[in-house]
Amino acid sequence: MRLKNVLLVVKDLEKSTKFYHDLFGLVTVLDNDGNIIMSEGLVLQDEKIWREFTGKEILPENNACELYFEERNIEAFAEKLEKLYPEAKYVNRLMTHSWGQKVIRFYDPDGHLIEVGTPL
Repeated sequence: MRLKNVLLVVKDLEKSTKFYHDLFGLVTVLDNDGNIIMSEGLVLQDEKIWREFTGKEILPENNACELYFEERNIEAFAEKLEKLYPEAKYVNRLMTHSWGQKVIRFYDPDGHLIEVGTPL
């Protein structure tokens, strides 16, 4: 068995697709009527579909999990984030851990936590 996808519930598929493309270069692999499968195994699902199947509401910024990306040129990434999405809400701006890894943490437009760090 293997993990195939990670699904994020979003309010606006177009906005979220653009966000993940702009910042991480992910591209749409399949657009399936309210479910967009992107490269790297990320799936975006329309919030209405999620509510219909689960009967559950979404809790933005619940900090229960995060998407983690690695980027060698993290300074350039931080500048791109600030330029393209100045309204982004940060947990922490670019910082360096005691072990030398540089990281930045912020939320996507739907409150999903994202961390970008330099490779370990």
